[in-house]
Amino acid sequence: MEIYGGIRRAVLVEGRSQRSVAREFGLARVTVRKMLGYSIPPGYRRKEPAKRPKLGRWVGVIDAILEEDKQRPAKQRHTAKRIFDRLRVEHAFPGGYTIVKDYVRRQTLRNREIFIPLTHAPGTAQADFGEALVTIAGVECQAHYFAMDLPQSDDCFVEAFPAETTEAFLEAHVGAFAYFGGVPTCILYDNTKLAVARILGDGTRQKTRAFSELPSHYRFAEKFGRPTKGHDQGNVEGLVGYARRNFLVPVPRFDSWQALNAYLLEQCRQHREQRVRGEQETIGERFARDRAAFLPLPVSEFEACEKRVARVSSRSLVR
Repeated sequence: MEIYGGIRRAVLVEGRSQRSVAREFGLARVTVRKMLGYSIPPGYRRKEPAKRPKLGRWVGVIDAILEEDKQRPAKQRHTAKRIFDRLRVEHAFPGGYTIVKDYVRRQTLRNREIFIPLTHAPGTAQADFGEALVTIAGVECQAHYFAMDLPQSDDCFVEAFPAETTEAFLEAHVGAFAYFGGVPTCILYDNTKLAVARILGDGTRQKTRAFSELPSHYRFAEKFGRPTKGHDQGNVEGLVGYARRNFLVPVPRFDSWQALNAYLLEQCRQHREQRVRGEQETIGERFARDRAAFLPLPVSEFEACEKRVARVSSRSLVR
């Protein structure tokens, strides 16, 4: 790159001729001319597809096998070796295994879905509900537990309720913010009916009145994942399964919902002492960066209840 930059400066900045620069650097004038046309080396670019004289007649057969494999179980799909064996036996293929292997590899990589590792800014969160069996006061019932995950630190909050209602949804946020000691700057949700009344044609959400009051009070920004795309909020989806397997197995037995939630809160505190694979710090140590980025808790408390408009009579009676 130093030579490349020196040639471009000599011609474009100093005004020297291409001939003198080519003579000085010992390059052909056509090479200097190409360097002037690109700010960085463009690299080799193939103008025509590679020719495969021995494989050309059988490319269609290989493509048909790979296309059919898309409808088959992953463990029963053709390997390059199996395709090579079939070509030799069924189609009298005269070539070698290497050209078949290289072609299959290129086609497989071309059609493979690519995932890029995500990084999450401190102070952001994801929220969702999960379900699990619990025994409360001797009665086995379905618990709907609210889970909030902090993707940057993997810290979490879990609280269980008898039903997935608006009141439970709001109360869980109040408990989560109190546990974290602050408010996340942005929270990602799925399109739960507790928050989204309707999705319009342009993709915008009509939020429920109860949910609209929540970010207004705590001043956080809300985001919603795409419908049927659970991996948009993969961290909290993973937390829902983790909490079920680690906090609620075996089926917990408690005398009250308050006792169950006290147990879940203690599990969340113990979770902070763990170290996630690939990380040098504990979850609690990484949580300090989330805490520093959080919004402060508002002075007044949020009323976690569903509000309804009613008429008051002249006798101060409400129907």
